[in-house]
Amino acid sequence: MDHAAHNILRFRDVTVRYGATTALEHVTVSIPCGSLTAIVGPNGAGKSTLLRSILGWHPLETGEIRIGDTHTEHLLPRLAYLPQRQTIDWDFPITVRGVVEQGRYPALRWYQRMGSEDQNRVSRALAELDISELADRQIRMLSGGQQQRVFLARALAQGADIFLLDEPFAGLDLHATDELAHILHAWEAQGRTVLAVVHDLALARAHFRQAVLLNRQLIASGPIEAALTPANIDAAYRGGRCVHDDPLRLTRTAHFPE
Repeated sequence: MDHAAHNILRFRDVTVRYGATTALEHVTVSIPCGSLTAIVGPNGAGKSTLLRSILGWHPLETGEIRIGDTHTEHLLPRLAYLPQRQTIDWDFPITVRGVVEQGRYPALRWYQRMGSEDQNRVSRALAELDISELADRQIRMLSGGQQQRVFLARALAQGADIFLLDEPFAGLDLHATDELAHILHAWEAQGRTVLAVVHDLALARAHFRQAVLLNRQLIASGPIEAALTPANIDAAYRGGRCVHDDPLRLTRTAHFPE
């Protein structure tokens, strides 16, 4: 089956504002099912806001976001979010297994304890991310790459098939970066959809198939080589505006002052 032939996430005319500040402005873009998609753009471009708006954490001033043909609030269990590493309290006294078990909490009622199936899901997630032997270790004792794998395992234990990763490569060394990229490629091959904020354009080109290029407005989207052209990069990082959904068509408007 060609997963990428179908769009799983659809943004239509999405605008998000924080008071008088516009974070996203009339963004319309679709994310293919089973794709590995990088969200790129300068600081303040609205990349993290795009992820969090999928989860319903930011009210939309205009537009809508759908998973397939359904509003995202009805399908939240399909979505797993990996926050930026610097926002996590790594000194919190919890084990690797304890973190991964958190992925099962949304499926439980307040009075329920985890059952055998929940424990099996946790164990399978630990095994898939190759961290079973770390299960009883405190998360603060892990390397940066191991910590990222713990939170990816938590997302897997949740049972999600759409993964929203906010700067997953930040702070990782070259070896850990390659390991994480290998995991994401494997997920793509399995038909899982990954949408990740990426700051490094070279890394995005090396490891991702699709890109969404933002500077509050949509600058370009589509296959990585078509979206991240020099003209589009110039428009995003130097103040221009363009919309590019078709690799054969580029519409560019006037530059804003730098």
